[in-house]
Amino acid sequence: MSEMDYTRKFSVNFDKDQEIKSILTSVYNALREKGYNPINQIVGYILSEDPTYITNHNNARTLIRRLDRDELLQVLLKSYLVDKN
Repeated sequence: MSEMDYTRKFSVNFDKDQEIKSILTSVYNALREKGYNPINQIVGYILSEDPTYITNHNNARTLIRRLDRDELLQVLLKSYLVDKN
């Protein structure tokens, strides 16, 4: 059988999870660089969806607004609950 005869699997969720992790890491680092408590600021943003909780430094506010809040919460919960087992 040639390589063309096999079906390849493609996981959008994994790619999306990686994108969310990358964005959160960038936002976290930008907040830390500006002297904020990154966890408190990100929690404030998630709860209120108010972008002013996130600094403009290193384009962090624009980055976090690219994320859907529901998807963000799903990835966070999955990371905390599923990946720990």
